[in-house]
Amino acid sequence: MATQDDRIPVERIQTGVRMEKKLLKVLKALAEHKDMTLGELLEGIVLHALEGKQPFSRQTLALIAQLRDIYQLDLDAKSSHRLRDRRGA
Repeated sequence: MATQDDRIPVERIQTGVRMEKKLLKVLKALAEHKDMTLGELLEGIVLHALEGKQPFSRQTLALIAQLRDIYQLDLDAKSSHRLRDRRGA
């Protein structure tokens, strides 16, 4: 973790992002476990992805696997281009 002196000031804005329900539950639970906000978790994931780096340790990946089971998230990376809203949603 960064110390107070190491932190980089940024300007954050509110966004209205729609996301698959079970995926959001897993991310929120992970953020809570890491004592982070959902936004902070997403920032970290995206910054790692933009550099082609793995955002999670083996221990965190094991936790994610447990959370996926708890919230019955069966989507994977191959699913990402096939998602669509249910009718009436």
